[in-house]
Amino acid sequence: MFSFGDYKEILRLIQETGLQADYKEALKRDKFIIMRHDVEYSVERAYALSKVERSMDFTSTYFFQWTNNSYNILSRRNMDMIKDMHERGHQIGLHFALNGMTDMEQIRKQIVKEMHILSDMFGFEIDTFSVHRPSKDVLRENIKLPGIINAYQDDFFTFAENVTENTPVKVKYMSDANHIWRYGYPDEANIKGYDKIQILTHPFAWCKQGYDNFDNYKALIREKFSEMIESVDNECKDFGEYKDWFTEHAGLHE
Repeated sequence: MFSFGDYKEILRLIQETGLQADYKEALKRDKFIIMRHDVEYSVERAYALSKVERSMDFTSTYFFQWTNNSYNILSRRNMDMIKDMHERGHQIGLHFALNGMTDMEQIRKQIVKEMHILSDMFGFEIDTFSVHRPSKDVLRENIKLPGIINAYQDDFFTFAENVTENTPVKVKYMSDANHIWRYGYPDEANIKGYDKIQILTHPFAWCKQGYDNFDNYKALIREKFSEMIESVDNECKDFGEYKDWFTEHAGLHE
């Protein structure tokens, strides 16, 4: 359920409906399907998924974190990948981390601040955000800011205090959080059974092989380990004599 082949089938079903839309387009429509990606651990995985979409002539929205200890959004390599995604038609947004903030006014100001910084750094406007692991208080707040789109605002997301299978929703929301499809799998019945849909994926969960959660975690750790070794080697040659040893013993040649 998490292979590139599986993902292409989801895209194919969306394309059959003719309802594919980004957030701004969706605001003007009575029917839409939004594909969104929150990037948690790996820009490389997001870039790989964007290339799968490119092969299907499909574009979507990718939200990147500013305060993330797993990747540096402003590294030259990551910026090059993100800029390439933008140039090929994908929307780029901010995946906003609350980092313990609970004051709604402070949260609003911080969102605007981070979006302005990233817009300046990347050289194109970033005007859309999603909240990382949003609390019920944040979802209930239905944050709306002038000229800015919130992926969780009520135009694209239906908030309910206690969600069950029978909860009435204006927008059907499906998410692959924790390597589990929540609120339904984006199969033909769900994709063609609702007028308004938002689908959230996390690119780190997807790969060509379609690993289960454990094997995917192993592959992701291997990739990040390899990235760290290459990053250190590119910065300096202080540990050059150890590079091959660590590469071999970490199983990076598997």
